[in-house]
Amino acid sequence: MPTGRSNMRRIRDVLRLKFGQSLSERSIAASLGLSKGSVGSYIQRARHAGLTWPLPEGLDDDSLGLLLFPAASTVPNTERLLPDWAEIDREMRRPGVTRILLWEEYRAAHPGGFAYTWFCTHYEAWKGRVRSTSHLWCAFSAMRQTHVGGEKVFVDFAGDTIDVIDPVTGEARAMKLFVAAMGASNYTYAEAVISEGLEDWILAHVRMFAFLGGVPKAVVPDNLKSAVIKADRFDPGLNRTYADLAAHYGTAILPARPRKPRE
Repeated sequence: MPTGRSNMRRIRDVLRLKFGQSLSERSIAASLGLSKGSVGSYIQRARHAGLTWPLPEGLDDDSLGLLLFPAASTVPNTERLLPDWAEIDREMRRPGVTRILLWEEYRAAHPGGFAYTWFCTHYEAWKGRVRSTSHLWCAFSAMRQTHVGGEKVFVDFAGDTIDVIDPVTGEARAMKLFVAAMGASNYTYAEAVISEGLEDWILAHVRMFAFLGGVPKAVVPDNLKSAVIKADRFDPGLNRTYADLAAHYGTAILPARPRKPRE
């Protein structure tokens, strides 16, 4: 059972983005830095517990944990849920992912599941029977993107600085240009800010939401340091302040893939 404030906070974010924002499990995993398997497990457990979003008022972390992770019972081998070997194989291709980590996630989702030795033995057997599925990601990334109205806003800084003229002194000052565009309509917001630093980045978002008169389901930034502290194709690490901004406004951050700014 996951314990600790940070884990329960992530679980609450998963439920908010799934049941409150109707995002896909893949999008939630990318936004929160979790594996798709973990996100699916939390959602499945919430459904079994009859939970949705918003959670009942006064439900603290301990009570939520007991609802999602009840005490394990003795389960016969024939009734134990088998791991999704295709998903395990995809996760194993990510940097830093180990079998013990994936087994721990499996046991967290299924406390009555199989032991680590069984897990490794059967994973090797599965690999011997099937071919690699690594080409699936390439096929997915080549698909044409379809944007729904109000779903995503794409944000970034323009490459070159612009000169802003002081109307009193006539002095020219080089500024960075923050630009945001809605995915479906290309409705655009832009403003000049002093730097690409975290404070200017966050405040530009606040003013952008005010200009739009609402908050899209997702914000898609490039991998600049004010947004993403670890650029990763599958598991981006968001700046904590940026993640807090998303939680405050009830949206999700879905960074574009590294070196794929056109996305």
